[in-house]
Amino acid sequence: MSFFSKLRERLTRSSSKIGQGLDEIVGDAPEGEAAQPEPVPEPVAAPVAEPAPAARQPEPAPHPRPDPIPQPRPEPAPRPHPEPVPPRPAPVSAAPVAPPAAQKPGLMGRIFGGGAPAATAEPRRALDDEMLEALEDMLIQADMGVETALRVTANIAEGRMGRRVSSTELKELLAGEVTRIMAPVARPLPIYPKKPQVVLVVGVNGSGKTTTIGKLASQFRAAGKKVVIAAGDTFRAAAVEQLQVWGQRAGVPVMTAPEGSDPASLAFDAMTRAEAEGADLLMIDTAGRLQNRADLMEELAKIVRVIRKKDPTAPHNTLLVLDATTGQNALSQVETFQKLADVSGLVMTKLDGTARGGVLVALADRFGLPIHAIGVGEQIDDLDAFDANEFARALVGL
Repeated sequence: MSFFSKLRERLTRSSSKIGQGLDEIVGDAPEGEAAQPEPVPEPVAAPVAEPAPAARQPEPAPHPRPDPIPQPRPEPAPRPHPEPVPPRPAPVSAAPVAPPAAQKPGLMGRIFGGGAPAATAEPRRALDDEMLEALEDMLIQADMGVETALRVTANIAEGRMGRRVSSTELKELLAGEVTRIMAPVARPLPIYPKKPQVVLVVGVNGSGKTTTIGKLASQFRAAGKKVVIAAGDTFRAAAVEQLQVWGQRAGVPVMTAPEGSDPASLAFDAMTRAEAEGADLLMIDTAGRLQNRADLMEELAKIVRVIRKKDPTAPHNTLLVLDATTGQNALSQVETFQKLADVSGLVMTKLDGTARGGVLVALADRFGLPIHAIGVGEQIDDLDAFDANEFARALVGL
């Protein structure tokens, strides 16, 4: 299964309800204006099915019978000139064989598609203020944020007020707006000729930093890059063990330090080793920290200062890993980490959980930071480069 297929399936199935919400908005027309299907021309199957003209032109009988059939039917024939046609059975009449709702299209209608039922046409609703308000509320509930939701709905409404739209058209319009916002930030992690390229990975507790480092290291290793990992979360033994497991899978060495030791010192030693081994990338894990803990954030700033003593241009990438299930709280995390660690790009994880996905749109609209990758699961191929168009279509249920 391709990554986009997994994204579409998991995001729309367990996370995003935007597609369903758009269906409900179109179907929930105000009183007095039912969300009716667009008028569809009457199918041409009815006149084709009427066999009357053929019956009005009798075929000459080469051998007429001498004696007329006395009473071919029990009921009296209402026609003034009954014309028996014995060689062929009477054609099926368009008279009441079945109720109108159950009638099938004629043969030509079925062949040429003229009998397509009008019920397949999507309901449409006029785009008005009430509909836009419902759309705004739904986008806000999807974690898109008030400012972004207002801007998106205003762009959708521009030049379309009063026009009747279907749910599919509304989804396409919304996907187009999301793509427009996110296309400028959909950029892969840049690779520089500088060796080692130092990638510092930061984020709050439980955001998925350790797993993200393992997946990225495995993918870079598969692309032919030499990678070294530094287990900078020296306060949590489980994080070190997890990185060691990923390192074994990918064939990537993992540098560790005794529990409780200074993570800045480990980062410095890891840079020395990476230089000596000619590594292309050094990925440094850090302990999870809440953005409102000043002491922990100062510890992160210390790591950056020590790294720059070894290489003034390092870290060359600072990735902030965000948990999509945190919703609007992700905005405050970006603000804080950007001040202390000079965040250069984002990775969004857990889009397959209870997240509603819209927060990624709000982040792109507000900060404009590159989004390098998104994750939708625990497997190695469940982290992939971010594609704005695929994400937008999956988000709205297309």
